[in-house]
Amino acid sequence: MIIWLASYPKSGNTWLRSLIASYFYQKDSNFNFDLLNFIDQFPSVNYFKKYEDTFLQPESTAKYWIKEQENINRDKKLRFFKTHNALCKINNFSFTDSKNTKAAIHIVRDPRNVVTSLSNHYQINKNEAFDFMKNEKKALIEKKNNKFLGFVPLFSWKFHQESWSECKKFPVLTIRYEDLQANTFKTFKSILNFLRDTTNSNIDINSDKINQVIKSCEFEKLQKLEKDSGFKEALVSKKTNEKIKFFNLGKKNDFRNLLEKKMINEMTEFYKDQIKKYEYE
Repeated sequence: MIIWLASYPKSGNTWLRSLIASYFYQKDSNFNFDLLNFIDQFPSVNYFKKYEDTFLQPESTAKYWIKEQENINRDKKLRFFKTHNALCKINNFSFTDSKNTKAAIHIVRDPRNVVTSLSNHYQINKNEAFDFMKNEKKALIEKKNNKFLGFVPLFSWKFHQESWSECKKFPVLTIRYEDLQANTFKTFKSILNFLRDTTNSNIDINSDKINQVIKSCEFEKLQKLEKDSGFKEALVSKKTNEKIKFFNLGKKNDFRNLLEKKMINEMTEFYKDQIKKYEYE
């Protein structure tokens, strides 16, 4: 059965994935990016390139979402998967269901900080990033050999966070990125407790190990690791043809210092219900 690590892009999913991969798969105290291979991303190109389907439309792979999850679950093992997919239906094809999903950990981040991170990641200005987040039909699309093999429907930030946080099909733990950042130990321990309870498994919740994992995945260490050895998930700038820094600002990514007052006011008003919901004011 699948356990999703779900989030809108640039909301802390990679950090959460690093912590979980370290806790369950790391054999020593030295984190490396290869550990992330234990937690694959779905949907992604590799799951659909075997089909003879022509995949002429971006959303063509949606019809195989459940089939591929059934293939993943054939051995009946628990597996973590990262996803940026909204919990949605495309052409009446559901992203997932209770037969294939055991639980999900949904990480949400203040949208006013998401916008600055999106701006850097996709090399767009902040207004374009805000439009990205408001787009009700937004999707990440990847084409390989004239086939649309990589399709990840995001929809708007509002829709995306609600699709996961309001899910009733299976257990979902929603955590705030800010809590993971401010009190990593407590928040990560709550994740482990959630996993133990929802999977009915004998997960060893060891405080020393938690502290070790947190230390090995500190932002500064991930940033240095990217600088020294690169990070394959970082995008390439169309302007410079160089990799865009993935681990960019960390705690310095504070909208109060990075956004103009006009934009802060506009976003605060636009997301007032979500800001209240997640207690961001």
